[in-house]
Amino acid sequence: MNDHYDALETRTPTAREHALMAALPMQVAHAQARATAFAQSLRGVAAHAVTSRAALARLPVVRKHELMERQHAERERDVFGGFAAIGWGVAKSVFQSPGRMYEPEGAASDYWRVARALFAAGFRAGDLAHNGFSYHFTPAGSMMQTGAQALGCTVFPGGTGQTELQVQAIADLRPAGYMGTPSFLKLIVEKAAEMGKPIPSLRKAAVGAEAFPPSLRDWLAERGITAYQFYGTADLGTIAYETSARQGLVIDEGVIVEIVRPGTGDPVPEGEVGELVVTTLNPDYPLIRFGTGDLSAVLAGTCPTGRTNTRIKGWMGRADQTAKVRGLFVHPGQVAEVVKRFPDVTKARLVISGEMANDRMTLKVETSAAPDHLSARLADAIRDVTKLRGEVELCAPGSLPNDGKVIDDTRRFE
Repeated sequence: MNDHYDALETRTPTAREHALMAALPMQVAHAQARATAFAQSLRGVAAHAVTSRAALARLPVVRKHELMERQHAERERDVFGGFAAIGWGVAKSVFQSPGRMYEPEGAASDYWRVARALFAAGFRAGDLAHNGFSYHFTPAGSMMQTGAQALGCTVFPGGTGQTELQVQAIADLRPAGYMGTPSFLKLIVEKAAEMGKPIPSLRKAAVGAEAFPPSLRDWLAERGITAYQFYGTADLGTIAYETSARQGLVIDEGVIVEIVRPGTGDPVPEGEVGELVVTTLNPDYPLIRFGTGDLSAVLAGTCPTGRTNTRIKGWMGRADQTAKVRGLFVHPGQVAEVVKRFPDVTKARLVISGEMANDRMTLKVETSAAPDHLSARLADAIRDVTKLRGEVELCAPGSLPNDGKVIDDTRRFE
């Protein structure tokens, strides 16, 4: 049995990077020409010159709240807010995510690029796959169904809820695998035991959309189900997926992933935790530098399975660390603005402590040098940018935690 979905997974990192950077300027030009939102945000950008990660990093990051705000503002004219390159008659389907955000589904086979992740989870042509994701409003059900069908699987659209009926269908149809959230799979397995209905055919699973702790992975394994997680969004499709090595998630072949300091568009050094920013090569929904709002970090080296793409640690929390201090909002972008004024500062973390109405801010900064009055000048910058007073603590390089936090709110509100 072939261990890889296709030859793209095992090409040299140099060949992959060359291919991605060759496709990037064409995707930027396409977005400028076909998506009005990018025609505006990338106005003046010479697409043909965006041929490196450094050039990509100079483009603005589009974060989800911006996409949502633009969709809401332009709903009468364009339900996608000018971010999609297709509309009615070309889009096969349209879905709604929380916040009344709409995503198009194009006509391409495996539009969401899920087949690769399913293959890594052990699914093969000829399998019957039980789809436990919702088909209602959100695209999750369609994402998995189209990916499984592109792989050559038959799909049972189980959806969510009705656990007893799910168990009965699995007992009757004997699917080889399950696709859905890990928590719902656990409910199904527990209900099957309660009903006295053996479901021995279910031996593999591709799970996502929520945390998948090792304890649940092991619980399923004890019951004969080997489950692997995948990571994706309704906007981007698959971003990364787990392999049998169980060492992080391998990035999908159809996206360019950066990890940036939260609140900025600045890439962090390899291994440092930051926000996942993704550029998709999907021509129908050509999102350029889309900020997922999720935290992760790059793992060194390549996957022991022979897949050579970059690996990430997986989901490590949310990057939105905005806090309210003395009636004013403080966000990571403001911390970044303070830091940019001081070349000697390499990293910063704003710690908020105390109690409501009696809270305090302390900016902890890593610096290898301490020019005269650095603390005082940093304190002045904090007040200038945030309109709030803050203390400053100088720290040695490498002493701040590598957890992606730019704002650490330690207050406890009872």
